[in-house]
Amino acid sequence: MSENNSGLKASVQKLGSQLSSMVMPNIGAFIAWGLFAALFIPTGYLPNESLNVITGTMQTYLLPLLIAYSGGNLVYGQRGAVLGAIATMGVIAGSEVPMFIGAMLMGPFAGWVIKKFDDIFQDKIPSGFEMLINNFSSGIIGFILAIIGFFAVGPMVSTLTNWMAIGVEQIISWGVLPLTNILIEPAKILFLNNAINHGILTPLGNLQVSEVGKSILFLLEANPGPGLGVLLAFAFFGRGLAKGSSWGAMLIHFVGGIHEIYFPYVMTNPLLLLAVIAGGITGTFVLNLFSVGLTGPASPGSILAILGVTARGDHLGVLAGVLAAAAVSFAIAALILRFSGQDEKSLEEQQAASQRAKAESKGQASELDVEELSDDVPTAEEIDRIIFACDAGMGSSAMGASLLRKKAKQIGLDKGITNSAINNLVDDQKTLVITQEELTPRARRQAPSSTHISVENFLDGDRYDEILAEMSQKSDSLPDISEEEITVGATTEQVVKPTDAVESSDSNNLVLDNIEAIRFVYDDKVGATTMAASNLRNQFQKEGLDISIEAVSSQMIDTLDNTLVIVDEERASLLDNISSNNQTVAFNDLLDESNYQKIIDQLKK
Repeated sequence: MSENNSGLKASVQKLGSQLSSMVMPNIGAFIAWGLFAALFIPTGYLPNESLNVITGTMQTYLLPLLIAYSGGNLVYGQRGAVLGAIATMGVIAGSEVPMFIGAMLMGPFAGWVIKKFDDIFQDKIPSGFEMLINNFSSGIIGFILAIIGFFAVGPMVSTLTNWMAIGVEQIISWGVLPLTNILIEPAKILFLNNAINHGILTPLGNLQVSEVGKSILFLLEANPGPGLGVLLAFAFFGRGLAKGSSWGAMLIHFVGGIHEIYFPYVMTNPLLLLAVIAGGITGTFVLNLFSVGLTGPASPGSILAILGVTARGDHLGVLAGVLAAAAVSFAIAALILRFSGQDEKSLEEQQAASQRAKAESKGQASELDVEELSDDVPTAEEIDRIIFACDAGMGSSAMGASLLRKKAKQIGLDKGITNSAINNLVDDQKTLVITQEELTPRARRQAPSSTHISVENFLDGDRYDEILAEMSQKSDSLPDISEEEITVGATTEQVVKPTDAVESSDSNNLVLDNIEAIRFVYDDKVGATTMAASNLRNQFQKEGLDISIEAVSSQMIDTLDNTLVIVDEERASLLDNISSNNQTVAFNDLLDESNYQKIIDQLKK
């Protein structure tokens, strides 16, 4: 039975990954459509009959065709993408409802059909007739599939969609819509959210938008409230790593919209599923009570993205639903954490388990040797670009690209560093592809000629220091520097400015007699710095210390005096502008409360 369940789970996860790969690359188009709907429909902020024509046209033609194009490309590259779009035009013409589900069916199917045709006839084409046969075969097969879509798939999907819409409306009218979270919240933890969100909720939500201008269905999975409540509970009642990392995870989850960040926290204690389920039910109940909705899908599930596509006049109700979900989730999670034992190592174990689950959801192996997966680090002359590739080309890969971009700038590596979905990689010998280890085999199949390097975590700065140091030592166009000399990745002992006998963040040589204030300095990244200042302020209050603690911009450094200035190691170069009247220190992790104990001990003397 367990093997059958595991097989079913893997099948559903694979389906979710495929659906996500069709929808996620086109999220920008969905957001644009949502903005048109929010502004120009009759009930929008700026009703405009002329511009509202764009809303309907995008919904009827652009979005389904983009989905079909991505689906065909997923199966058989550019040739499959074109066939998917042609076939879907027949589905669109043969239906009276938006054909999102039809596009999800016809796009991959058309790609599969043309792939099978090429497998059979490619070797039989006479030399010199390749282009003629390829073009005419695409046209003829596309023609046939469009007719099939018009007479069969379009009407069938229309009927199915109408039945599903009637079912959803009935569930809403019965007032039992909140109960769907009993399935949705556990599904998110198991990485089945793509199958539910992109396969069911988004198409049905789009249909509701076309009828009433908004849909609550977009909020069922995207509501960040349940995850926020759990992370808040860990912040106040957690222990060890889970407690120390929860504030940063909260920012990534709630503002960044990367919900996967809180999954390992829930997995540390299965009882926490009760917290997210109760929070999800409460949030949906409040959202339904206020009759609110979004004009388009919010992806990623950031509070900023949600508010950006909230229907006119619904912002208060949406915030109420999010906050209610967070409050209930926090209350239950706090009780669970308060009265149940916690192993401080459990979060690391569950993060590993979460990575394995995510790998399984993408049909990849979960335990791979990074060294065996990685090619040799290329020289700077051997590559034109560096691409961080992940399943959807968003989220953590974008953060990894940003991190490496800053480090590369420090050594003068002037190469384009971007992020992409694996399915969108182009096979190019001059490209360095960086992927998480469980995705590297898939990236190799997509771009076999490229150089591939694996990382365990896209946010592992030390791994990037190693790569850049090795590249610089091999390259004629880069200075020959060691890993320790890369400024943004250096250790505390190398980056802390030696003023007033401060040698390192681990030193006992801080002289704090004349310190009147403590300032955490940031440049373009405010999040962790602000949270660290808030955490230290709370520590000082508990110890009865009355010293001003704030997070300030790097532009204010030259105005500081008699101040202890704290930065993280990646921004240690900011200390170069500190006057000799100040103490300076850099920490590897600003959110690690143990870093500040020596400061507290000195100030209490």
